Amino acid sequence: MRTEQNDYLSGLNPEQKDAVLTTEGPVLVLAGAGTGKTRVLTCRLAHILAGGLAYSSQILSVTFTNKAAREMRERVSDLIGQTVEGLPWLGTFHSIAAKILRIHAELVDLKSSFTILDTDDQIRLLKQIIKSEDIDEKRWTPRYLATLIDNWKNKGLTPDKITAKESFRFAEGKGGKLYAIYQGRLKTLNACDFGDLLLHNITIFTKYPDVLAKYHQKFRYILVDEYQDTNVCQYLWLRLLAQGTGNLCVVGDDDQSIYGWRGAEVDNILRFEKDFPGAKVVKLERNYRSSGNILGAASGLISANQDRLGKTLWTEDDGGELVTVTGVWDAPAEARLISNEIENWKSRGRDYNHIAVLVRASRQMRAFEERFIALGLPYRVIGGPRFFERQEIRDAHAYLRLVISETDDLAFERVVNVPKRGIGQTTIQKLQMASRAMSKSLERTTQELVKTDEIRGKARQALKAFTLDLQRWRNDAKALNPVDLAERILDESGYTQMWRDNKDAKSQGRLENLKELMQAISEFDTLEGYLEHVSLVLDIESGPQEDEVSLMTLHAAKGLEFPLVFLPGWEEGVFPSQKSLDENGLAGLEEERRLAYVGLTRAREKAKIYFAANRQVYGSWQSSIPSRFIDELPPQHVTAESDTGYYDHRAFAEEVSESFVSSFDRNRSSPGWQRYQRNKQSAPVIDGSARRRNAPQKQSDFAVGERIFHQKFGYGTIQSADGSKLTVAFEKAGEKKVIDSFVEKV
Repeated sequence: MRTEQNDYLSGLNPEQKDAVLTTEGPVLVLAGAGTGKTRVLTCRLAHILAGGLAYSSQILSVTFTNKAAREMRERVSDLIGQTVEGLPWLGTFHSIAAKILRIHAELVDLKSSFTILDTDDQIRLLKQIIKSEDIDEKRWTPRYLATLIDNWKNKGLTPDKITAKESFRFAEGKGGKLYAIYQGRLKTLNACDFGDLLLHNITIFTKYPDVLAKYHQKFRYILVDEYQDTNVCQYLWLRLLAQGTGNLCVVGDDDQSIYGWRGAEVDNILRFEKDFPGAKVVKLERNYRSSGNILGAASGLISANQDRLGKTLWTEDDGGELVTVTGVWDAPAEARLISNEIENWKSRGRDYNHIAVLVRASRQMRAFEERFIALGLPYRVIGGPRFFERQEIRDAHAYLRLVISETDDLAFERVVNVPKRGIGQTTIQKLQMASRAMSKSLERTTQELVKTDEIRGKARQALKAFTLDLQRWRNDAKALNPVDLAERILDESGYTQMWRDNKDAKSQGRLENLKELMQAISEFDTLEGYLEHVSLVLDIESGPQEDEVSLMTLHAAKGLEFPLVFLPGWEEGVFPSQKSLDENGLAGLEEERRLAYVGLTRAREKAKIYFAANRQVYGSWQSSIPSRFIDELPPQHVTAESDTGYYDHRAFAEEVSESFVSSFDRNRSSPGWQRYQRNKQSAPVIDGSARRRNAPQKQSDFAVGERIFHQKFGYGTIQSADGSKLTVAFEKAGEKKVIDSFVEKV
């Protein structure tokens, strides 16, 4: 059944409609925050299908999360008025790459039944390799090597492409060698990690042009969501596939590229027109989420970035409440003030679910959690431990993986003595040595050794029984459905009984989790399908939502929206992060500014920014200076507030009020605004660890060389003065930057 255009085009604005109907050639949809990019993607997909431009099997649609893929499939079904059972090539980068790799696994020396290792298994394997190479594990940790290898794979680098400089990042030049050994071990195990999925695809496409040509013929249209978050490897993979028809449509926002720390390259979207000559750029600038003042503040802030394609968000709701900026004494005061605001919001009949507290670093959460608990204020921390990362679930998965693949040595090692069977570490080491010598899996090696006198006593009998159990469960798998098989394995292995017998307070919860695991498995026809799903899941849904305040980092907030958003900790060194500035310079600063932009645009009705004069960082108190991002907010969209109710230091309150009210003076002809503009234009982008000095300054009464006293840091000598901001060499606390209102002459 073909659907009339109006069914899926009705309600689209002109720019959205243009993005949907431009189906041929490369297209970049530059979609600002809250501009309806998901609707454009789904309508474009519906248009291709309903218009008969391609079959569902001829469309490659790439997302970053399984949740996004599910939502897209459901929305397309709604739009074209029929269930979309097809779309076999709609999914995440990793899931699609895994599907392609299983078809062509032999071309990279794997079997189609390969296992996908998670981070835990990857680190365990690297630990073995580091130990076998006689490298100091405490100095050169497996986790660090895992991070390096992941970074190399994100850049599309195989072991033979690792330079000497890169190799010297681990164990004095052994990084490349260890990477090669690791890849060899993966092939022996018939396994790969997440990075391998795309990397092996690229190897296949470049070494076997006939295979690539097959996919060029197969995919008539390619759609990519969140293109600004792609890394080098994902970019190379897409470029190879897009060489076919050239009908590549990417949707993204360069102003929301905030994942550089995990390999994302904002340059991928910035150079799209160069990479794909003749590309059409469609800008979505009409925002359907936030009020005019929130958008004005966010747009003004992000305009300070140099590396951006440029767009200006607008909304029909030109008004709304001004963004507020509030100065407080310290983090506890910040938490108290925000808690009061939350309670006031609730007292007016609004929900806690409408509120988010977004912090730059997770360490900032502690003060809020303590305060919320003290008040009995309900909250949830987004981004905590996930269901599939819990011990009992990992153990159960190891049993299931072993039944599917007898070469999964990492799963064998995890559960061979869980529950305890009398198989000690010495016995396991013997098995590992024999396995390497015989070039066989641990299970096959065990089957051989229990026939000899290499292993004796209880351990020998236990290993023999364990291997017989595995063989029996594999036979059971032919007749049982996945849930019944999983329950039998956990019962007959003694694993479920182990937790029943355990008197620990958490044991009951672990048993309940195992029950939930059975529910998850029941949704799949095969055990293999379930395990692959778990390996590829990037977003795991939580349970039923209660009325709670959401507490999370700014990175975790991307894609979410709330009526009321609190943005605490806007101080130099905290936000922007000093680490990001030190490591990445201007690029780091611009990514931090994009993160601030993301935070502001999460708010629909109210956005409230806070900065503290003092903050405890890793156990020591530090005086703080407001973030340069506050100075960059357009004053006509912002109002300054001062928290005089939570500290007695009147001078500080006066300082905050005087400086920031004049900075946000909405009369552009005022002396305060003129001073603000002059300082802003002449300020350096990065001045070491100091802040960008944009705010109007007043002359300090203190002179360089004077001896002063600070109630927290003690006695010290003034090294330099910048308006009311002093750099002081304290006798005990070292060099600190403080406001002159905090000190006394001695």
